[in-house]
Amino acid sequence: MSSSVQHIVVLGGGSAGWITAATLAAEWAGSGPDARRITLIESPDLPAIGVGEGTWPTMRATLAKLGLTETDLVQQCDAAFKQGSRFDGWTNGSQADRYYHPFTVPLGYGEADLVGAWQATQRQQPFAECVGPQPHLCDAALAPKQVSSPEFAGATNYGYHFDAVKLGLLLRQHAIDKLGVRHVADDVIEVQSAENGDIAALLTKMHGAIAGDLFIDCSGLHSRLIGKHFGVGFLSQRDVLFNDAALAVQVPYGTQEASLASATISTAHAEGWTWDIGLPTRRGVGMVFSSGHTSAETAEARLRAHLAATGVSGEIPTPRLIRFEPGYREQFWHRNCVAVGLASGFIEPLEASALAMVELSAAAIRDELPATRADMDIVARRFNATFSYRWARIIEFLKLHYVLSQRNDSDYWRDHRLERTQPERLRELLQLWRHRAPSRLDFDRIEEVFPAASYQYVLYGMGFHPEPLLARPDRLAAAQGYLQQAATVTRRMLGGMPRHRDLINHIRANGIPKA
Repeated sequence: MSSSVQHIVVLGGGSAGWITAATLAAEWAGSGPDARRITLIESPDLPAIGVGEGTWPTMRATLAKLGLTETDLVQQCDAAFKQGSRFDGWTNGSQADRYYHPFTVPLGYGEADLVGAWQATQRQQPFAECVGPQPHLCDAALAPKQVSSPEFAGATNYGYHFDAVKLGLLLRQHAIDKLGVRHVADDVIEVQSAENGDIAALLTKMHGAIAGDLFIDCSGLHSRLIGKHFGVGFLSQRDVLFNDAALAVQVPYGTQEASLASATISTAHAEGWTWDIGLPTRRGVGMVFSSGHTSAETAEARLRAHLAATGVSGEIPTPRLIRFEPGYREQFWHRNCVAVGLASGFIEPLEASALAMVELSAAAIRDELPATRADMDIVARRFNATFSYRWARIIEFLKLHYVLSQRNDSDYWRDHRLERTQPERLRELLQLWRHRAPSRLDFDRIEEVFPAASYQYVLYGMGFHPEPLLARPDRLAAAQGYLQQAATVTRRMLGGMPRHRDLINHIRANGIPKA
């Protein structure tokens, strides 16, 4: 009889390790007949990278499932609300070059021909601003919810910005105190194998061998188990998405009452692009670049110029250089080991997919946790197929931002538009989208990482000009009604939503009411 899966060992802490351990423990720990033991081993000497400060709206359900609250997040993790991303300078680099990818889908999405109606009557206005209120809320530095809104509820869809190191600490404390995760602060000095080739145990310096049935590799870019021990191959994406380095720095606001952004601001430069994430007490800013196109010194000079242009004065700390190979594993689940987070892959921080993939991975392991070792191989095949699909879709979506750019001020942007650097499926979709809008027919899985609405926001935000779209008059009439409704809702929200910073200050002092 195949051995049962009773003990799950997670190697590595940080956001990935603790989200995974807590997700599994919230579902499977306890004293019942199906209970599993969850142990997390993390080195006391390895600091977290700590720059993954943006999430998707999925994080709301993740936190609720774990038993954490938004009050916990805001009060303990220096958190604020994120309503999407703003892209400055990506299309042509002009002063007016700006568009939003909001988290809320357009009003009437999937029910009417919104793109056709916008194209026919309102094309002089940015698409995202015509189909919903969220870009206007972001421009006005307003919040996605009211002071009276209960936990995880809002007038618009939202995720979070937070201090990633503090989030890891909050998750760790909650997982240990509330969810029963065993925490081992120690260094792994050897991976011990079973006769069948599985991992039998992790040998630690002070706690000896820690045996397990399923091992989850959250060891980050080191990829101690799936990469170093098992030697599972890595599929580099450097020929598609060139960025392989980032410079990160934390800077203060000019005043304590400075406007608090509720969108990640991504600004394109000749050498790459910068992210700018507003937390209540500071900004997290970074420069993403390709070492094949520019040097770290040139990238740092650009980062410092960007900081100066956005109001940072005085001495700027030395940015931290982070190097990575863009790509992902050939397999994510091999034998009795599954990789989550940076150990499974990383492309670049554009569109903040890294933490979302951690959430999706942890949830998939939780939902299909194998009962026996024999079941594990079946689950692994399904897991690998699902996440290979998801990585491919993320790569296509990120590449879309570069393919559509008209910037011509460096080889970096010109090379991104070369046909040989573009995934074939993306080229085919762009051909189809010249004659119709992206729809669910293009993305037909139940849990797509990016819905068709996201592609619409980027396509039309970056000036993609399809041929005049043919549509039935009744569908256009229905769409016009939704566009009018979007304008009405926008006016109402602009007059009724609180300032983002005011809401965050209120939550820090008073918390959020329970549902």
